[in-house]
Order: sequence, then structure tokens, then C-alpha cells
Amino acid sequence: MEGVHIVGGGLAGCEAAWQVARAGGRAILYEMRPHRQTPAHKTEALAELVCSNSLKTEQENAAPWLLKEELRRLGSLLIGDVAPRSRVPAGHALTVDRDLFAAEVTRALEADPAIEIRREEVTTLDLGHGGRDHIWIIASGPLTSDALAGEIARVTGSERLFFYDSISPIVDAESIDLSVAFRASRYGKSLDGTDDYLNCPFDKAQYETFLDALLAAESVPAHIEQDQPAKYFEACLPIEEIARRGRDTLRFGPMKPMGLTDPRTGRRPYAVVQLRQENARAGSYNLVGFQNHMRFGEQARVLRMIPGLENAEFLRYGQVHRNTYINGPALLAPTLQLRTMPKVFFAGQISGVEGYVESIATGMVAGRGAMSVVSRALPAAFPRATAIGSLCAYVSGADPAHYQPANITFDLLPKLEHPPRDRKVRQAEVCRRALAALDEHMYAHA
Repeated sequence: MEGVHIVGGGLAGCEAAWQVARAGGRAILYEMRPHRQTPAHKTEALAELVCSNSLKTEQENAAPWLLKEELRRLGSLLIGDVAPRSRVPAGHALTVDRDLFAAEVTRALEADPAIEIRREEVTTLDLGHGGRDHIWIIASGPLTSDALAGEIARVTGSERLFFYDSISPIVDAESIDLSVAFRASRYGKSLDGTDDYLNCPFDKAQYETFLDALLAAESVPAHIEQDQPAKYFEACLPIEEIARRGRDTLRFGPMKPMGLTDPRTGRRPYAVVQLRQENARAGSYNLVGFQNHMRFGEQARVLRMIPGLENAEFLRYGQVHRNTYINGPALLAPTLQLRTMPKVFFAGQISGVEGYVESIATGMVAGRGAMSVVSRALPAAFPRATAIGSLCAYVSGADPAHYQPANITFDLLPKLEHPPRDRKVRQAEVCRRALAALDEHMYAHA
């Protein structure tokens, strides 16, 4: 049987390979690590999580929950199998031990006889026997190598687009001062009633001093001269960029104190930094929403001004890296195929979705679509009423002149014809409609 060539061993590529194998196909998965590393990856494992370890909320009838629920019903390896087995406490969020998660995905794919993993860099889409007769899934991710990015630009006739993404710092758990940092989830909400976060509280004077130091800190410059000024993704702004928008913006963003009470004072802090558990043994914590582009020495100085982190040992500093994505609306069909070359699919962040689960979802779409092409059938687009279908509709149908990467939100899904006034009731009905549409789609294409 004809194989499906998948470029990139990240979340989208791994889910795509699994879907190809589950449909009876043969997947050839290319991953350039460890022979060629990226600025953000630290291991050679497949499906390595390089930013947060959170797959977002599991609160029922939220948009991120809906996307995960659709993936579970469709038999996702990463969301339906591996994520629950590698989960760590984080309130209502589905948060995983990143090392265990990557190891389990790697083990599953390496053990599957229908999946061949090639540790080599792809620099041309004419690779192998006949090149363009192959079925390709390009899931090379936001850190696509320059050589492959140039080849993609040649094949698509499209210029590369860039935005900058950032990674939050991680600290050693033993270096956190627990006489200052306190355990709590906002408003007492957590999955099992436990207090899953550590919280570092600020009074007004501490916040103002911290803010001044943050704004004065020396930053790492943009990667290439023509990227000045850097184009940041709005949903993942570095804390310095948020702070420059006003002295209280951090207190209404990643440092918001709402729903928290400092047990030392019995009052709500003026501001707070939340720390989220990184692994199952609780040996390290990441600073939630604290992605930044300060130089490492500056990070150590400024972030140790956070109450409770005065003696913090940093296991990883925050970083900024350049992300690459194509202009999906100008190039892709709702099935994620190139309109001009239907044997070529794009999936993951290079297609213009943002987020772990969104990348997994597009990997599933591309993997299933590729198997339709193998069987000489036309790939079926997912229903527009579903979260997956709406995500693909955005990637393929947004305004090409103002295309920005997107996470799943209810704004992407079709509006109800007669929406209830109550927001929770309205969102529940959108989710009910989406899952009903997905069930019908699954039955029609079983």
C-alpha cells in the first residue's frame, strides 16, 4: 500500500501518523532531531512540549473542552490515551508531565509496525520515488528549518509569515519559599478539590518595584533584522509587552489576584504569580503566563523579586523563538489540502493554528484525509458545527490579508439561530450541537 509521508514528529505529525496506521495505512514519519536541533527543543523525543505543559481546561462546555471531547470520540492517541495517563494536578486544566507524555507517544509510535520513523531532515518535497506522486503531510511545526521553509515557499508560491512565541520559566520546587507562596486554586475550583497551584502574592509596593525592574530589563533582540519590530501572537505575549500597555495590565492578565486569599493576611493579594506543577513527582513548577524575552541574567535578577522566589533555582529560563506558518486561507481547502496540489496536506502550527490541542486536531484531520486519498476517495471536511470543522474553516477561509494564528474559541463556531440569553446555557447548546454533528459525521464515514 502507498505510504503517507509525514514531515515533523511534533503533536500534529504524531497524531497524523497514528490515524494513518489506525486506518490501515503505512506512515513514514520524518523527524530531524536529534541530528538537527531547534532553538526550543531539549530532547529527541517525539511530541515534546516546548512551551507550557497545559492542554487547557477540561471544564465541560468550554470551547477547549469541546475540541478535546471531539478528539476523544474520534480515537485520538495523544488526547484520548496518552494525556490522561500522564496527567498532573492543575485544577480544571488537562496538564501533563511533559517528559512522560513525550515518552509515551514515542513508545506507542515506535512499537507500531505500520509507522516507520526516519530521523532525518526533509529539505525537499521531491524526496524519494517520484516525489510529487507521494502523499505528504507537512507538520514541521513553528520551528521549521530554513531549508524546508524555503522549499515550502517554493512549492506554495507563498512567502513565509512570522510571529514570535515565548516559553515560560521553570523553577526547582525545593527552591520555592513555602512560607510565602501558598497553595490554592482560584475560587477554590479544582478537579478533585485539592489546591493545585502555588501562588506568590504581591502587595502594592512589591508589585510597583517588580514592574519597574521588568520594564527596565535588557531584552534579547529579534532573531533577524527584518523582523523588527517583532510580531508577537496576542494570546502569548511576553510579560514585558503586556506591562508596556499600562501599569495595571499585568494585574488584569497573568498576575490577576481574583479568587485568591493570602492565608498570611486573610485578604486578596494586590497581584499574584501562579506556579503550576511540571511533572508527576512535583519536582518543578512553571511560572504560569510568564513567557518573556529578557536575557537569562536579567530573568534571574528580576524574577527573584517575586515573593517566594527570592532564592529560586531556574531549571529553564524563558525564551522567545520565531514561529513559521503559511497563509492558510490563500492556500488550503477545509480538508487542509493544498488547493493546487491535493496530495499535500498541512497540519499543526505551520498551518496557522495556535495551541497544542489545535495542532493535534489538525494532525487528525490531515491523517484521515490522507488515507482518503490513498483509497482514491475525496476527503470529507468535518462539519462546520464542530470545533474541528470550525478550526479548519478558519484556517482555510479567514481573510488572507489579515491572517493571524488562532486558538479554538466559541467565536469560530457558527452562531445559534435562536441563542439563549444565558451564556452558560448558550455554550452548552453549541457543544451539544457540535457533538451531535460529529456523531452524524462519524456514522456517515465509518
